[in-house]
Amino acid sequence: MNVKIITDSACDLPDDIISKYDIDVLPLIVYMNDKEYKDNVDVKPAELFKYMREGGIAKTAQATYESIDIMFRKYVDCGKPCIYIAFSSELSGTYQTAKIVEQDIKEEYPDFDLTVIDSKAASLGFGLIVYLSALTAEGGASKEEVIDRILYCKNHMEHIFTVDDLEYLYRGGRVSKTAAVIGSVLHIKPILDVEDGKLIPVEKVRGRKKSINRMIGIVEERGDRLGEQIVAINHADDMETALKVKAKLEEKFGIKEFVIRDVGCAIGAHSGPGTLSIFFLNKLN
Repeated sequence: MNVKIITDSACDLPDDIISKYDIDVLPLIVYMNDKEYKDNVDVKPAELFKYMREGGIAKTAQATYESIDIMFRKYVDCGKPCIYIAFSSELSGTYQTAKIVEQDIKEEYPDFDLTVIDSKAASLGFGLIVYLSALTAEGGASKEEVIDRILYCKNHMEHIFTVDDLEYLYRGGRVSKTAAVIGSVLHIKPILDVEDGKLIPVEKVRGRKKSINRMIGIVEERGDRLGEQIVAINHADDMETALKVKAKLEEKFGIKEFVIRDVGCAIGAHSGPGTLSIFFLNKLN
């Protein structure tokens, strides 16, 4: 490829895609029992969700200046332009830190061709942006063409997801304690979205089955030429439901290509076990 793609672990891409397209992934930090782990390196999603189901509270931290600096410096002399696609700046400080590192390194190496881009996305919505940019780069596109693809995808990426227990969003400061308690009592399964990088509630539905059916309805309302797209599904320790959703999407929209993966630790620490998400473009060019 003419362009080197770099990203961070909040993209939740499967390891086979990361390996195939030689994508370098910066691990974010997860804390369990006050011990630090590198996302998808020292801790895997199954371990995290077991810990959370047993009552453990997980926390996360952005990538450090030092870790980003080490990552970028590997490519100073690589001989090709580099693009770092970062986790949404509205959900993490990693992008802002990466911009500082970019500026500092370029003062030392002014010829280093590096661009840092805010994905304004999360999880496999973020991952799809990275994947589609890697596919574009593999086709021999220039750096400018890859950047155009990234910007198009970030502007049209839909994140439709539900959580099984609002308690985890409360712990992460995403909903109030009152909302979490009422949601638990009434079996509310909220449907949420990410808009301009921020977490946005879309609807409140009672019961998991109804919430999943409504998610598929939203895919129909917002999706464009879904049968021609790569659609992503991720789940937090619930592959059975993810495969059922895949089958429904295949049957209803004729979708042929999917990316399916469990929710990574950096995201799952906030959304909790039972999270289910669907990602797709609302406009296909």
